[in-house]
Amino acid sequence: MEIGDDERVKHYLHHVSYYRLRAYWLPYEVICPRAGDHVFAEGTSFDDVLRLYIFDRQLRLLIMDAVERIEVSLRGAWAYHMATKYGPHGYVDPSLYDRPDRYARAYSALIEEVKRSKDTFVVHYRSKYTEPTDLPIWMVAEVISLGQLSKWVSNLKLRADRKGVAQPYGVDERVLTSLLHHLTYVRNICAHHGRLWNKQFTVTMQVPNSPASLRLNMNPASDRKIYNTLTFMIYLMKIVASGSSWRAHLLEHVKTCPLGVTEHMGFPPDWLYRPLWKA
Repeated sequence: MEIGDDERVKHYLHHVSYYRLRAYWLPYEVICPRAGDHVFAEGTSFDDVLRLYIFDRQLRLLIMDAVERIEVSLRGAWAYHMATKYGPHGYVDPSLYDRPDRYARAYSALIEEVKRSKDTFVVHYRSKYTEPTDLPIWMVAEVISLGQLSKWVSNLKLRADRKGVAQPYGVDERVLTSLLHHLTYVRNICAHHGRLWNKQFTVTMQVPNSPASLRLNMNPASDRKIYNTLTFMIYLMKIVASGSSWRAHLLEHVKTCPLGVTEHMGFPPDWLYRPLWKA
């Protein structure tokens, strides 16, 4: 590997770490005749590795930006449907849920989340009301995590309720519940600064059959890579933040990927010409 400025490289090895950077230079290695040895393709430089590392970091930041807005919208959709159908505190009725054990765990986790909260609206509710002890759902929607929301929605007994939450997004309720689980997984990777650009996901989402405007942009042949996630996020951002320039920023960023996109990120060869991605 061409190192260039020794002190600069030492700085990154010290503050990023050898092991973390090594994951980004593996694609630049070539087959070595002797087992255990490591050889780079001719001309590989430390700057090549660093560019890939920075590309992945910026991709995480873009994803977190979109997840924030999508998560807030999903919380609101859940709270709106449940409150209008069952009232402010109806969401805690155990009979609404399919698995009592999952409900008990979710409820217990929510109680702990509320107890830890120092938000003004939580403190105010506790000081003003003694009954009911549970917060109304629109307050809960402000403190519940994406992972917990996924559990509450997926455990709803009636398909009509899951459809009610999914309705604003124009997708099947099974697709939405799988997306909630998958987005929680992706968000956690980002929050813990994990690698995304060539990640082989273990928690996947169901590839939607409708609407056609979404389905035709997906890549079912690569359902464990980031492309489908990004495509679904573009679709959702058009709904929850239609005036946002997020898609344009994502498009320009993907074009800068040092190693291209098709092989490592699950992008189909014609991705630039698919409607959701087309500039």
